[in-house]
Amino acid sequence: MDFTNVPKHYASRSHEKMQEVLMHPEALGPSIHYYMIRGGKDQRNVTVWEPGLVGDEYIKTYGHYHVGDLDENYWIILGEGVALLQKRAVDESGNPIEDVIEEFRAITVKAGDSVYMPKDFGHLVVNTGSTYFVTADDSPVDFDEHDPVSLPGHADYIPVQRMRGFAYYVIEKDGKPALVRNPKYKEIQKEDFGGLPVVG
Repeated sequence: MDFTNVPKHYASRSHEKMQEVLMHPEALGPSIHYYMIRGGKDQRNVTVWEPGLVGDEYIKTYGHYHVGDLDENYWIILGEGVALLQKRAVDESGNPIEDVIEEFRAITVKAGDSVYMPKDFGHLVVNTGSTYFVTADDSPVDFDEHDPVSLPGHADYIPVQRMRGFAYYVIEKDGKPALVRNPKYKEIQKEDFGGLPVVG
Protein backbone atom coordinates (compact mmCIF):
# COMPACT_ATOMS: atom_id res chain seq x y z
CA MET A 1 0.00 0.00 0.00
CA ASP A 2 1.36 3.42 -1.02
CA PHE A 3 0.58 6.17 1.50
CA THR A 4 2.60 8.88 -0.28
CA ASN A 5 -0.41 11.02 -1.21
CA VAL A 6 -2.37 10.73 2.05
CA PRO A 7 -1.48 14.29 3.20
CA LYS A 8 -2.80 15.61 -0.12
CA HIS A 9 -6.24 13.97 0.11
CA TYR A 10 -7.83 16.69 2.26
CA ALA A 11 -8.81 20.11 0.94
CA SER A 12 -11.33 22.72 2.02
CA ARG A 13 -12.98 25.97 0.92
CA SER A 14 -12.74 28.85 3.35
CA HIS A 15 -15.30 31.62 3.78
CA GLU A 16 -12.68 34.10 2.57
CA LYS A 17 -12.27 32.21 -0.72
CA MET A 18 -16.02 31.71 -1.17
CA GLN A 19 -16.65 35.46 -0.87
CA GLU A 20 -15.53 35.70 -4.52
CA VAL A 21 -18.71 33.94 -5.68
CA LEU A 22 -21.32 34.78 -3.04
CA MET A 23 -24.48 36.78 -3.65
CA HIS A 24 -23.72 38.75 -0.45
CA PRO A 25 -19.94 38.52 0.12
CA GLU A 26 -20.19 40.80 3.15
CA ALA A 27 -22.52 38.39 5.01
CA LEU A 28 -21.25 36.18 7.81
CA GLY A 29 -20.64 32.50 7.14
CA PRO A 30 -18.82 29.48 8.53
CA SER A 31 -15.02 29.58 8.50
CA ILE A 32 -15.07 26.54 6.19
CA HIS A 33 -17.99 26.08 3.77
CA TYR A 34 -17.13 22.57 2.59
CA TYR A 35 -14.52 19.84 2.92
CA MET A 36 -13.12 17.46 0.32
CA ILE A 37 -11.36 14.12 0.54
CA ARG A 38 -9.77 13.64 -2.87
CA GLY A 39 -9.46 10.05 -4.02
CA GLY A 40 -9.94 10.27 -7.78
CA LYS A 41 -11.67 7.74 -9.99
CA ASP A 42 -10.44 4.69 -8.07
CA GLN A 43 -11.43 5.76 -4.56
CA ARG A 44 -13.91 8.56 -5.43
CA ASN A 45 -13.83 12.11 -4.13
CA VAL A 46 -16.03 12.78 -1.10
CA THR A 47 -17.35 16.29 -0.37
CA VAL A 48 -19.10 17.43 2.82
CA TRP A 49 -21.02 20.73 2.93
CA GLU A 50 -21.86 22.60 6.12
CA PRO A 51 -25.58 23.34 6.55
CA GLY A 52 -26.78 26.92 6.83
CA LEU A 53 -26.94 30.23 5.06
CA VAL A 54 -24.65 33.10 4.12
CA GLY A 55 -27.14 35.93 4.26
CA ASP A 56 -30.08 34.19 2.59
CA GLU A 57 -27.92 32.09 0.24
CA TYR A 58 -27.42 28.40 0.98
CA ILE A 59 -23.91 26.98 1.42
CA LYS A 60 -22.56 25.85 -1.97
CA THR A 61 -19.43 24.74 -3.76
CA TYR A 62 -17.39 27.35 -5.63
CA GLY A 63 -18.36 26.01 -9.07
CA HIS A 64 -16.20 25.33 -12.10
CA TYR A 65 -16.21 24.40 -15.77
CA HIS A 66 -14.56 21.29 -17.11
CA VAL A 67 -11.67 21.69 -19.52
CA GLY A 68 -11.52 19.15 -22.31
CA ASP A 69 -13.70 16.15 -23.04
CA LEU A 70 -14.66 15.31 -19.47
CA ASP A 71 -17.92 14.38 -17.80
CA GLU A 72 -18.59 13.51 -14.15
CA ASN A 73 -21.02 11.65 -11.93
CA TYR A 74 -22.15 12.70 -8.45
CA TRP A 75 -23.78 10.32 -5.96
CA ILE A 76 -25.76 11.85 -3.09
CA ILE A 77 -24.93 10.09 0.18
CA LEU A 78 -26.58 12.28 2.83
CA GLY A 79 -28.89 15.27 2.93
CA GLU A 80 -30.66 17.27 0.26
CA GLY A 81 -29.59 19.95 -2.13
CA VAL A 82 -29.68 21.51 -5.58
CA ALA A 83 -27.23 20.91 -8.41
CA LEU A 84 -26.76 23.81 -10.83
CA LEU A 85 -25.46 23.09 -14.33
CA GLN A 86 -24.78 25.66 -17.02
CA LYS A 87 -23.30 25.63 -20.48
CA ARG A 88 -21.79 28.78 -21.95
CA ALA A 89 -22.61 29.95 -25.45
CA VAL A 90 -19.66 30.15 -27.87
CA ASP A 91 -18.59 32.77 -30.40
CA GLU A 92 -17.81 32.26 -34.11
CA SER A 93 -14.37 30.90 -33.20
CA GLY A 94 -15.77 28.40 -30.71
CA ASN A 95 -14.58 30.32 -27.64
CA PRO A 96 -16.92 30.45 -24.63
CA ILE A 97 -18.81 33.66 -23.91
CA GLU A 98 -18.72 34.11 -20.14
CA ASP A 99 -21.88 36.18 -19.70
CA VAL A 100 -24.12 34.30 -22.17
CA ILE A 101 -25.48 30.93 -21.06
CA GLU A 102 -26.76 28.54 -23.70
CA GLU A 103 -28.45 26.27 -21.15
CA PHE A 104 -29.07 26.44 -17.40
CA ARG A 105 -30.46 23.60 -15.25
CA ALA A 106 -31.40 23.35 -11.57
CA ILE A 107 -31.84 19.80 -10.26
CA THR A 108 -33.12 19.06 -6.75
CA VAL A 109 -31.42 16.03 -5.18
CA LYS A 110 -31.56 13.94 -2.01
CA ALA A 111 -29.76 10.94 -0.53
CA GLY A 112 -29.83 8.01 -2.96
CA ASP A 113 -29.96 10.21 -6.08
CA SER A 114 -27.24 10.66 -8.67
CA VAL A 115 -26.49 13.54 -11.02
CA TYR A 116 -24.68 13.37 -14.35
CA MET A 117 -22.54 16.41 -15.25
CA PRO A 118 -22.09 16.36 -19.06
CA LYS A 119 -18.94 17.66 -20.73
CA ASP A 120 -18.94 21.40 -21.44
CA PHE A 121 -21.26 22.06 -18.48
CA GLY A 122 -20.07 23.99 -15.47
CA HIS A 123 -21.54 22.85 -12.20
CA LEU A 124 -21.89 23.58 -8.52
CA VAL A 125 -23.91 21.92 -5.77
CA VAL A 126 -25.83 23.56 -2.92
CA ASN A 127 -26.80 22.22 0.52
CA THR A 128 -30.45 23.16 1.09
CA GLY A 129 -31.02 20.80 4.05
CA SER A 130 -30.59 21.09 7.80
CA THR A 131 -27.77 18.51 8.01
CA TYR A 132 -24.41 17.99 6.37
CA PHE A 133 -24.76 17.34 2.63
CA VAL A 134 -22.41 14.60 1.44
CA THR A 135 -21.57 13.44 -2.09
CA ALA A 136 -19.12 11.16 -3.86
CA ASP A 137 -17.91 11.84 -7.39
CA ASP A 138 -15.63 10.25 -9.96
CA SER A 139 -13.48 13.18 -11.12
CA PRO A 140 -9.82 12.37 -11.77
CA VAL A 141 -7.19 13.78 -9.39
CA ASP A 142 -3.55 14.64 -9.96
CA PHE A 143 -1.95 14.75 -6.52
CA ASP A 144 1.03 16.71 -7.84
CA GLU A 145 -1.14 19.77 -8.41
CA HIS A 146 0.02 22.80 -6.39
CA ASP A 147 -3.52 23.91 -5.48
CA PRO A 148 -5.07 20.96 -3.64
CA VAL A 149 -8.58 22.46 -3.86
CA SER A 150 -8.69 22.20 -7.64
CA LEU A 151 -9.04 19.01 -9.59
CA PRO A 152 -6.15 19.58 -11.99
CA GLY A 153 -6.21 19.39 -15.72
CA HIS A 154 -9.92 19.80 -16.04
CA ALA A 155 -11.31 22.38 -13.59
CA ASP A 156 -11.48 26.07 -14.53
CA TYR A 157 -12.67 28.30 -11.67
CA ILE A 158 -11.67 31.67 -13.14
CA PRO A 159 -14.80 32.30 -15.27
CA VAL A 160 -17.00 31.61 -12.23
CA GLN A 161 -14.94 34.03 -10.15
CA ARG A 162 -15.20 36.75 -12.82
CA MET A 163 -18.99 36.37 -12.98
CA ARG A 164 -19.27 36.18 -9.16
CA GLY A 165 -20.97 32.82 -9.29
CA PHE A 166 -23.37 31.02 -11.62
CA ALA A 167 -26.32 32.47 -13.52
CA TYR A 168 -28.59 31.94 -10.50
CA TYR A 169 -28.06 31.89 -6.74
CA VAL A 170 -29.97 29.44 -4.55
CA ILE A 171 -31.54 31.29 -1.61
CA GLU A 172 -33.95 30.48 1.21
CA LYS A 173 -37.41 32.00 0.65
CA ASP A 174 -40.20 31.21 3.13
CA GLY A 175 -38.19 28.27 4.42
CA LYS A 176 -37.66 26.69 0.99
CA PRO A 177 -35.07 27.01 -1.79
CA ALA A 178 -35.64 29.53 -4.56
CA LEU A 179 -33.52 31.00 -7.36
CA VAL A 180 -32.32 34.58 -7.82
CA ARG A 181 -30.83 35.72 -11.13
CA ASN A 182 -27.21 36.86 -11.13
CA PRO A 183 -27.32 40.27 -12.86
CA LYS A 184 -23.79 39.93 -14.26
CA TYR A 185 -25.07 37.48 -16.90
CA LYS A 186 -26.32 39.21 -20.03
CA GLU A 187 -28.40 36.39 -21.53
CA ILE A 188 -29.65 32.90 -20.64
CA GLN A 189 -31.04 31.17 -23.72
CA LYS A 190 -32.60 28.03 -22.22
CA GLU A 191 -33.65 27.53 -18.61
CA ASP A 192 -34.92 24.55 -16.61
CA PHE A 193 -35.55 25.53 -12.99
CA GLY A 194 -36.48 22.01 -11.85
CA GLY A 195 -39.65 23.27 -10.18
CA LEU A 196 -37.86 25.88 -8.07
CA PRO A 197 -39.41 29.37 -7.93
CA VAL A 198 -37.50 32.36 -9.26
CA VAL A 199 -37.72 35.44 -7.03
CA GLY A 200 -36.34 38.94 -6.97
